[in-house]
Amino acid sequence: MSKALTFITFIIGFSAIHLTAQPYAVGHTTLSLTDASRSNRSVPVEVYYPAATAGDNVPVTGNKKFPVISFGHGFVMTWDAYKNVWNALVPEGIIVAFPKTEGSASPSHGEFGKDLAFVIAAMDLQGKNATSIFYNKVDTMNCVMGHSMGGGAAFIATSVSSQIKCIATLAAAETNPSAIKAASTLKIPSLVVAGGNDCVTPPSAYQIPMYDSLKSACKAYVSINGASHCQMGEDNFLCNFGEATCNPKPTISRAVQHQTQFRFLIPWLRFHLLNDCRSGQTFDSLAAKDVAVSVRKTCELCPVNQATRISSFTVSTFPIPADDILNLSVAKAAIMGCDLLSAAGKYLYHWDFTVPVTQSTTLDLPQGLTPGIYLLHINGSGGDLVMRIVKR
Repeated sequence: MSKALTFITFIIGFSAIHLTAQPYAVGHTTLSLTDASRSNRSVPVEVYYPAATAGDNVPVTGNKKFPVISFGHGFVMTWDAYKNVWNALVPEGIIVAFPKTEGSASPSHGEFGKDLAFVIAAMDLQGKNATSIFYNKVDTMNCVMGHSMGGGAAFIATSVSSQIKCIATLAAAETNPSAIKAASTLKIPSLVVAGGNDCVTPPSAYQIPMYDSLKSACKAYVSINGASHCQMGEDNFLCNFGEATCNPKPTISRAVQHQTQFRFLIPWLRFHLLNDCRSGQTFDSLAAKDVAVSVRKTCELCPVNQATRISSFTVSTFPIPADDILNLSVAKAAIMGCDLLSAAGKYLYHWDFTVPVTQSTTLDLPQGLTPGIYLLHINGSGGDLVMRIVKR
């Protein structure tokens, strides 16, 4: 592929991501949280969030709720090494929280993983606390992320918490307890991002075993050609010092590496956290065509023909997200039955219609159904159709 065509492909893909982005400014606050379940462990957190105007302790914008990411820092690194992360993700309508624990030269990976999980639960409580700036602003959708040690700790976090909905890691490192072993217990949607020239945590020994261990039915591995370990974040002396002792060196700049990693991270997160099907299609398209990366994946996030693959069969659902009731609007076909499946494709529930539905119907979602992403398998006179729904 010519350089000109590669550049055009990048511009189209990057533009497709940002055409739908909300122009949120970046607000910031510091929270002093306490985990009562671990002998009142102190967990200070820097939180960046969507705001109408940028600044410290400004109001969270609007009347909507925003999903939360809990992000783990690398070994002997601090949260401010990831300014690129919050500046890329907060404008999309995502709250990003950075626990500041385990920054010493002898960190506890296990406790750091628990901190990442705790922040997810604590931010949910912030959304229910009338005295918090996050009151009624925190959505049930969430994700754990992390770089290097923090990426490994993110796997630990998901293995100890059933509240976490998805995981995305940047050049994740092995930890103690083992992140690779923790990955083998996970079934949630997962994205593993690696650097092709990472000499600190070489993909063959770290991220590929993590990806292979994952039990998720929907997982993706994105290796950025020529990318390094430290360039996942901002310029950091301690990370650079360690990386200077090994080879290979990066063959792309930090700016290009950031552009590439967020070209994939943003649509993946928008699909899973914001229920944006078009972003899922963008991710799938980039995975197939972007020459800056090598990709492995086990699923299509949002097949281009998912909603229209049967020309005589059209169904729409509302509200999005749904609470306890899901409404179906039917056109040009009759529905005989519906199956509710987990995001991984596991059968959960069945609705059977004695009289085929030809216009609209209401489905009572099963009691006790936890918030998250599900699949609705519809059997109609025009064939079968699979739709993605979100339970709030």
